Amino acid sequence: MIPLDDLIHATNAEVLQAGAQTIFEGFAHDSRAVAPGDCFVAVHGMHGDGHDFAADALERGAAAALLERNWLDTLRQTRPEVLTDLTATGATVLIVPDTRLALRQYAQHILARWRPEVIAVTGATGKTTCKEAIADVLSLQAPTFRSWRNYNDALGLPLSLGRLEPSHRYAVLEMGADHPGEIRELCALTRPRIGVVTNVGASHLQYFGTVVRLAEELAELPAALPADGLAILNADDPQVRAMSSRTAAKTLFFGDETTAERPVHLRVRPLASHGGGGLLLDATEEPDSDTANLVFPHLHGDAWATIVLAALTVAHALSIPREQALATLSQLQPLPGRMRLLAGTQQLRILDDSHNATPESAAAGLVTLAALAHQQNEPVPTIAVLGDILRLGASEQQAHDQLGITAAQHADYLVTQGLRAERIAASALKGGMDASHITIAHASKDCATAVLAFARHASESSAAAPLVYIKGSEEMRMEQVTALLLADPRRAEDVLDRQTQAWRRVVVMRPDRPTWLEIDLSAIGRNTQLFKQIVGPDVRLLVSLKADAYGHGALRVARTVVRNGAEWLGVATVSEAEPLRRAGIDVPILVFGYIAPWQAREAVRMNLRATLFAPDLARALSQAATDLNGQIPVHVKVDTGMARLGLRAEDVEGIVRFCEEVRSLPGLIFEGIFTHFATADAADQTYAMRQYDRFERVLAALDARGLRPPIVHAANSAAALTLPQSRYGMVRPGIAIYGLSPSDEVPLPEGFHPALAFKTQVAQVKDIPAGEGVSYGATYITTAPTRIAVLPVGYADGFRRAPANWGEVLVRGARAPLVGRVCMDQCMIDVTHIPGVRQGDEVVLIGRQGEDELTADEVARKLGTIAYEVTSELLARVPRIS
Repeated sequence: MIPLDDLIHATNAEVLQAGAQTIFEGFAHDSRAVAPGDCFVAVHGMHGDGHDFAADALERGAAAALLERNWLDTLRQTRPEVLTDLTATGATVLIVPDTRLALRQYAQHILARWRPEVIAVTGATGKTTCKEAIADVLSLQAPTFRSWRNYNDALGLPLSLGRLEPSHRYAVLEMGADHPGEIRELCALTRPRIGVVTNVGASHLQYFGTVVRLAEELAELPAALPADGLAILNADDPQVRAMSSRTAAKTLFFGDETTAERPVHLRVRPLASHGGGGLLLDATEEPDSDTANLVFPHLHGDAWATIVLAALTVAHALSIPREQALATLSQLQPLPGRMRLLAGTQQLRILDDSHNATPESAAAGLVTLAALAHQQNEPVPTIAVLGDILRLGASEQQAHDQLGITAAQHADYLVTQGLRAERIAASALKGGMDASHITIAHASKDCATAVLAFARHASESSAAAPLVYIKGSEEMRMEQVTALLLADPRRAEDVLDRQTQAWRRVVVMRPDRPTWLEIDLSAIGRNTQLFKQIVGPDVRLLVSLKADAYGHGALRVARTVVRNGAEWLGVATVSEAEPLRRAGIDVPILVFGYIAPWQAREAVRMNLRATLFAPDLARALSQAATDLNGQIPVHVKVDTGMARLGLRAEDVEGIVRFCEEVRSLPGLIFEGIFTHFATADAADQTYAMRQYDRFERVLAALDARGLRPPIVHAANSAAALTLPQSRYGMVRPGIAIYGLSPSDEVPLPEGFHPALAFKTQVAQVKDIPAGEGVSYGATYITTAPTRIAVLPVGYADGFRRAPANWGEVLVRGARAPLVGRVCMDQCMIDVTHIPGVRQGDEVVLIGRQGEDELTADEVARKLGTIAYEVTSELLARVPRIS
């Protein structure tokens, strides 16, 4: 509860408008999660400004809004009607210089006024669950406040404390740190008397650098405790145990380590004989204990033992009877996404640990996976689904490699999601896991599909349904994999993490720079499935990955399309095929373009399919295959009207003789013949049919000589859609797979969706007087006072400069024109007509924002080109987020 008088007193807020309600339920900083009676706090974030959503929050039932003075002053000058709308709701409106500071001021004030006993919990992992366990135990003695979920930083803790009440005797607060000095700041804010440290591990190392430095940060909690306070430390973790030298407070330890300062002489062990898992209380050190056989049925893994013992130690320190504490802890349920055992589809059991990940917690989860499987009456197959683990700094590669070895030791099957997690797969393979038991995916649906495929495979040798472990960093959204595997998907909101309306609309991402591409791999997967349905099961699907998959990222796209129905892949050059083979993609890959004789050996080595159209190239490939004691499948290219690579279709006899020579050369496998249409994407199909007829005459001649190869193909995206007769035995879609129409005359069928969005952020906003030049050459001169926004994107990113440029972009849901020349790394837009544009605002260059959409096709028309070129020109320095 938040008394209005206390809020005003603590923050010295100006009351712009006083509403009828004088006590608010709590703070909220996300308008989508506002509950009636809340006080909405407008906070500046890295990706947005809460002030933009204040009106929405009040419409959703917020009884008050806490806003900043600078924003209000700007609003009065630029959009006074918005201020009118805010006050028209009748809600209380408070104005402060800084809303983040105001939250901290209120938290400090209310803790000092109501004086609950503050118990702070920190650690690399397990701190949220430990906080919950301690709060459950303390609630036996007196009303107890607990910080909300994992709201554990300088913003989250004050937000949580908005729900503190005068009746709360205890306040159990979680403290997290992702940068040096944060724990000290939180301790100064909340002044804990009791501090609990769970463990030290590899967490947020991109800012701390080493585990030792993280330990120094976490040690700030015991160091901040007063002399009459109490530090409760994990004796089993040497770095936590050493923190006892940093505190003036009394120290108690918990864990297995024998020490006089360990008041709880109990051990908690995984329950070896219980098929459902769980923990068993070991009271061998206290033989007279009447709780020796107590079971914790919902807790799985050694990590829970640490949490139970920490909570028992806090209970001991605060004189709560052990029997009561144990009875409460025996019913403890894991929070969503934290080692929670769930019922899955097709009798699967899911150990959902998808909330977040460190290398240590993932390794511990894999050990628990194997332990649970071994507790059953018969062998249980185990499947690990592991996503990228982020924020590891320099140790990132080593951590993923080690996790792969651990996965090979403790799981029967492995599914990985994400580019970093590919190292887990490679390491598991080296560690002895069968290659057929490993799948690399980049989309949640593909992960789930792989799990079900492995479950079917496992059922051939085991009657027991598999046990599935799911883990990855928060950004990987691994709970989406869990949701797809639940026995009852309707229960997702009850049992999974990040299921609020706000989270469902959030894409968690940390691009390497403030200009990025968002790639929807799920859309690419669906588009692939739809195309396969169109051409039918008897026609092979070759997906073109030329030009880095038309700018979408070839490796991730390759894995996605292969998981969704593509049997072949196509590339333009040998060099485009090399990273695919290096990553373990072993499906047939056809090189459409010219392979120079000096590349022939590489083509043979990588088991590529080569395009042939000249005798000297055929002989070079033959020689390379012979030298390497191998073979290379080849596809003869026929030029039916493109005037590109290929044997001219008019020379039918010449083509026949060439095919005879190809078939006779050692090391060559005459596998296919193909052509390419020039106008299949046009409304007038006359020329395309002429090409088709020419190709048919060539095929007839080959049939007559018994030379027709097993694979014939001609259709690109457009031809496959408009000329069904050209599908033959294989089609080669490209642009359609990425959700873009081949042309205006050949739109995509219903159900296809674009997979790429191109975005940046406003870097600076400035007012320019009339008569001033903008950008190089001063080719644009302002004719009136103009508000210019500078964007960190330029022609070195593929954002075209000349002869025509993009024309306009989307910011705040409105179109803003480009002004002046596009620079190498920057450009300028006119936002005079768009109120409130500020630094950090998202700008859409391709994609949807609000009610408007700027499509690749529209951009292409402005540039005088096609969508293929627009996306393919987006350069590699623009990070791809999927």
